[in-house]
Amino acid sequence: MKIPTATYRIQFRNGLNFDTATGLIPYLKQLGISHLYASPVFTATSDSTHGYDITDANEIDPSIGGREGFDRMAQALKAAGIGLILDIVPNHMAASPENAWWRDVIEHGEKSRYARHFDIDWSRRLTLPFLGDSFEDALQKGEITLKVDPLTGKPAFDYFGTYYPVAPGTLTADNTDGLNKTELAALHERQPYRLMCWRDAPRELSYRRFFEITGLAGVRVEDDVVFDDTHRLILELVHAGVVDGLRVDHVDGLADPKAYLERLREKAGPDCYITVEKILGKGERLPPDWPVSGTTGYEFIASLSDVLVNDENIAVLSELYDNVVGKPVDLRNELRAAKLMMVEKNFEGEFTALWKLATDIAGTEDAPYEENDIRTALRELLIAFPVYRTYGTPRGMPAEDAALLHKILRKVSATILPVQAEILAFLVRILCGETSAAAASQAGLFRTRFQQLTGPLMAKSVEDTLFFRQNMELALNEVGAEPLIRTFSLSRFHTEMIKRCEEQPEALSATSTHDTKRGEDARARLFTLTEAPQEWAACVKRWHRMNESKVRILPDGPAPRPALTWMLYQALAGAWPVTLAPQDEQGLQELDDRFQSFVEKALREAKLRTSWDDNNEDYEKAVLDYAHHLLSPANRLFLQDFHTSIQPFIQAGLVNSLTQTVIKLMAPGVPDIYQGSEALNFSLVDPDNRRLPDFTRLEQRLRQDEKPAWDQQAYWLNGHLKQYVVATLAGLRQQKPALFQQGDYVPLSATGKHAENVIAFARVSNDEAVIIAAPRLVLGLPARGFPQTEIVLPPHLAYRPYRELFSDKEITLNNQIDMAVWPGFAPVILIASASS
Repeated sequence: MKIPTATYRIQFRNGLNFDTATGLIPYLKQLGISHLYASPVFTATSDSTHGYDITDANEIDPSIGGREGFDRMAQALKAAGIGLILDIVPNHMAASPENAWWRDVIEHGEKSRYARHFDIDWSRRLTLPFLGDSFEDALQKGEITLKVDPLTGKPAFDYFGTYYPVAPGTLTADNTDGLNKTELAALHERQPYRLMCWRDAPRELSYRRFFEITGLAGVRVEDDVVFDDTHRLILELVHAGVVDGLRVDHVDGLADPKAYLERLREKAGPDCYITVEKILGKGERLPPDWPVSGTTGYEFIASLSDVLVNDENIAVLSELYDNVVGKPVDLRNELRAAKLMMVEKNFEGEFTALWKLATDIAGTEDAPYEENDIRTALRELLIAFPVYRTYGTPRGMPAEDAALLHKILRKVSATILPVQAEILAFLVRILCGETSAAAASQAGLFRTRFQQLTGPLMAKSVEDTLFFRQNMELALNEVGAEPLIRTFSLSRFHTEMIKRCEEQPEALSATSTHDTKRGEDARARLFTLTEAPQEWAACVKRWHRMNESKVRILPDGPAPRPALTWMLYQALAGAWPVTLAPQDEQGLQELDDRFQSFVEKALREAKLRTSWDDNNEDYEKAVLDYAHHLLSPANRLFLQDFHTSIQPFIQAGLVNSLTQTVIKLMAPGVPDIYQGSEALNFSLVDPDNRRLPDFTRLEQRLRQDEKPAWDQQAYWLNGHLKQYVVATLAGLRQQKPALFQQGDYVPLSATGKHAENVIAFARVSNDEAVIIAAPRLVLGLPARGFPQTEIVLPPHLAYRPYRELFSDKEITLNNQIDMAVWPGFAPVILIASASS
């Protein structure tokens, strides 16, 4: 297996197709990239902006160049010596008539050849929740008619241009135009499906969906036939040597992830590089028996906060935020509230199905429990679940997962909640397969459905609710991060990297993805708020006062409330382009357009005064108007004050950006560069972070002959310095693959006046070694290096000759590195060769 030395993630669509990617190959080669890491390339819905709503898993999407364009790109990559990693989506497909398999299921119901391809409950009619009203109301309004589908020439229900086929033998009239509404309603009742309002999906859906997205139907890849049908082209490309690696999307959504990965490994062969999208919770490890190289790296993003957060000030920042909110924020209660809402509302149907199944099992087992008591216990078990899922199978529950379940049982039983410990223990026995033979089948289904629900519950409760409600420090509100405040320390980071070196040396290390809540450089900048919390709070208070006239008083309170303005100013500070001036009207307009979309999404994801399924238009308009006013050229006093006030955070954030880049390129794991993030990335949440980068400018900058100077501000501000660091370190990884893939991670300690302002470590393999030192927590420090600060070297690294990578200076070290001789905030990379 060829392990990548550095990957480059690109998002097809949104202006990027195979020809565009082919044109980037010389640039990627110069950047030091070993593998192109591509978003899904298979045919998706016609309006797809991301490719995860696949309609044909065995066709390359014509909208981005089709098979011919793909082959041209693959051949060009091969000629350049660059590998190709594909993002595959085994968990779901588009629930759309554009999907021929799904369309066949709509038309033929349980008789369809593909009826078992999708995770559908066939004890009832297939629900299609794509109407704006109930079927009856839509029919009365004349929104549903019977027409000939122009694609198939067959009769179909037409709803605003979407055609739902009429099942064979259910239409008795010859004239499709001659049916009245009563007859149309009767015809609808004879279909194997039921058209219904999208608002009813959380309660009545008959198929497993991806999270809350009813347009994505779960696929049963645990069935061998379904696996073969959905992986035919994928495996063809792997076996032909066109594709070198696979990234498995949302592996936790599968019925049996381990069995799936074992089959994928068997079919793809031992040389295929495979990673999985998997969120690891606190203390959780990737199952060691999965035949993969590791995860896609969200836990690496979380670990960087230990380097860039000033732990001494977290309590201060929290108190200041509490003052703005008007009361102490109890994050545990907030997390519980978010999970409770998800269980009882957003995933009501899934929860109810589990409850009924548990009740049936209790009956089979002659367990005399009241239905409502079972419901309460099940609800609390789901709410208390601390990780995405367990991995039980009909063969049993892994020992680690069984221990976790019993730990949760004890924790919930010890609370004052009205839960019967006996029923909790009963549910845990079901999950562990400790039931009678008569209940084994029901218990297996319960375990599968439970495990497929806990992940979406966690993700939607934390990432898409709590992280939009609680905004003390937005940089901590990231995919894979812990929802509860903890301590941050370099020692923890070093411990995590040693563990990563042992367990996931071949996993991807990400800092930005298509799913992160903000670009990596926006996050790096916002971390600096923990270095000056009082100054930040004073700014917010002043800005709120300056814009107070734009706050509207609504029946349910002011819009926005002070706590929300704290978030708005912070998000704006993170996204503010480094070179944007207050008088630049075009630049302000461009930022405002992006900011408006972010604010709308943030309000709806928070689900407090508005939501996606229940829009509070007055509230949304008031907040959006406020946000628009912030960036209005007429708001000169505020803009000038804002611009001036955030400059220290911007400067310190740029240092953070380079530090996290250096760590990612040098620490254990395979560094993944998200498109455009080799320069500065201050994007907001998707879809903003999926915009097409200015590749022309990136290519031109990297082609420049001059080496960017560390002491020239322009190179920091335009992203050239960061791009240079990426290219230089990626090149080093290509020169010394064994050192970075197999070498040890050795933490190094600093002493002296600025010991806390430096992170240092080494990568060591036999006689080869690289020593890395980078600045941290530099807000307010002069850019003159770190006098009276030394990095202590262990004996096997001391008294050796080294070459400093960026300056190319030769230096012989004694038993320490004097940081005073390295001026400015430049990272230090010292290389010792095997012959030294």
